Amino acid sequence: MHTPFDGSSPPFHIGVSRVALDAWIEVDHELPRYLGEKRRLGQVAPFETFVEEPGTREAQAELLELLCAHLLAHFPAVYRKDGSSLSVIPTGESVALDVSGEAPLRIAAALVQEDLILMRRAENGWRLAAGSLSFPSSWHLREKFGRPMPQIHGAVPGFGVGSKNIGIIERMFDNLETDAVFVRWNWGFYDDGALYHPAPGNGIHHFAGGGDAKHIFLRVERQTLRKLPRSRDVVFTIRTHLNPLSTLEHHPERKRLAAAMMGQIDALSPQQLAYKGLADEHERLLSRLRELTV
Repeated sequence: MHTPFDGSSPPFHIGVSRVALDAWIEVDHELPRYLGEKRRLGQVAPFETFVEEPGTREAQAELLELLCAHLLAHFPAVYRKDGSSLSVIPTGESVALDVSGEAPLRIAAALVQEDLILMRRAENGWRLAAGSLSFPSSWHLREKFGRPMPQIHGAVPGFGVGSKNIGIIERMFDNLETDAVFVRWNWGFYDDGALYHPAPGNGIHHFAGGGDAKHIFLRVERQTLRKLPRSRDVVFTIRTHLNPLSTLEHHPERKRLAAAMMGQIDALSPQQLAYKGLADEHERLLSRLRELTV
């Protein structure tokens, strides 16, 4: 279980750090469940889970090529090349890599637990040019599609048009090296364990009120950035981890982690609390966290 809520990755901070290339993608025992949910969502909500601009197929194919090489090199017990297909050993399924007419990004996303977003540079900055998003954390892929960075993050306090943070992110994308992977974290609280969580009607982060305080889920996103060598597009990956908050009860550092979360929630501004869906619920959440510090 990742613990960026220990104070190392405060909410509403960019907070990127470089990691080894072999740490680009995560694979764990939940791979079959995640891939199964991606397949289901691709059937029932194909329009909501995939987008692509014309002219991005070559970059998508570059990503698929890079991803397959990475998976075969670093997870030989999980992936096996069989002709023009890649077998996912834990699921017993084979994914064809050269389906005529199929978007390579769709194929790539069917291999891993991560969601995959392709960002492309234009005159007005970096925009979302293609994406496979099965596990959104309170946002809609279609609403962000084709938009530049300031509009993508417009609702996030401190990340709107003209903000210092957006300028930093734009320069970071510009200066990414093709042999580097950077990671950042996002985390928040939800009232259920659904992986597919598009935005509610008001567009803010989802954390419903009422109910038993013990039924709170901690959602942690491990996000990576990597620039493709040929197209120079940036691949943004999102690996979603979802656990009941009660999981912390069994963590050896339960008290320290709960106290760290309490401090960060207390430090949020009213606007930040509202965005996280905690404007009316932070006292209930803090009460639950206090129980974990005992």
